[in-house]
Parts: sequence; C-alpha cells; structure tokens
Amino acid sequence: MKRYGWIIVGMAILTLALSEALAAAAEKTGFVDVREVMITSNAGKKAAEDFRKTYEKEKAVIQERENELKKLKDELEKQRPLLKEEAIKEKDSTLQKKYRDYQLLVKDSEEELRAKDQELSKKLLPEIMKLVQAIGEKEKYTPGLLRKGERPDETGDRGIQ
Repeated sequence: MKRYGWIIVGMAILTLALSEALAAAAEKTGFVDVREVMITSNAGKKAAEDFRKTYEKEKAVIQERENELKKLKDELEKQRPLLKEEAIKEKDSTLQKKYRDYQLLVKDSEEELRAKDQELSKKLLPEIMKLVQAIGEKEKYTPGLLRKGERPDETGDRGIQ
C-alpha cells in the first residue's frame, strides 16, 4: 500500500512540474528598447528633425556671438599699443560684459535644447507605450522592461513604424 502511495505522490509531483514547464513555455515576454523606437520610428525621426532644426538655429546664434567676440578681442589687441590706459580699460570692460552675455546665451541655449528634448520625449512616450501595449495584448506578450545597456537573451526583433 505504501508503495502505491509513493507512486501516486511521484506522479503528482511530475505532473505539477510538467504543467509549470508548459505554462512557462507558452508565456511570451516582450522587450521594448524605447530609445531605439524613438530613433527609428517615423514619429521619432520627425521629432529628431524638429530638434535638429532648433539646434542648428541656436548654434548659428551662438556662432555669430562667438565671431563678434573674437573680432572685438582682435581689434583690442591690435589697438592696445595705440590706446590710452583708460580706453583699454573701457574696451576690456566691454569685452568682458559681452563675454558674460555670450556665456549666458550658451547656458540658456543648452537649457532650451534640454527642455525641447524632454518635451519631444514626453510627447512620443505615451504613443509608443500605447502601441506596445496594443501589440502585447494582440500577440499575448507579458511586459518586460529593459534597463539601460541591457539586452534580452533571446531577441526576435520586430520593427514598429
């Protein structure tokens, strides 16, 4: 009698283990590299183009100011031997003020570009997540998160436009 009891317990354990393995094999986990989607999707490419236009505009303004500063500095260096001490101090003071203005312009531009990047990301992220969720539900994927620099062991790349 004991012998049949152990056989039944063994069969129950084996059945339980096999059912767990089959359930795990049937489950699909989907991984999404959001950064990659932002770079390769049509909406992401459009956002990148908008960002690039803003960047180029800011870069042109900064470059213009930088050229102006170089020109003023070169003029001062050329005129230095000919100018009186008061005139040199005045021109140095003007140059320093313009340099501080230039530094503020660069800082403001960087902040504006950072804000633009965040704005574009915030606009794209909900759309991406909505699309990922719809595909996940349709194809019965369970969600999985990728941390920065992490890759899943098995990849089945699927492009999303």
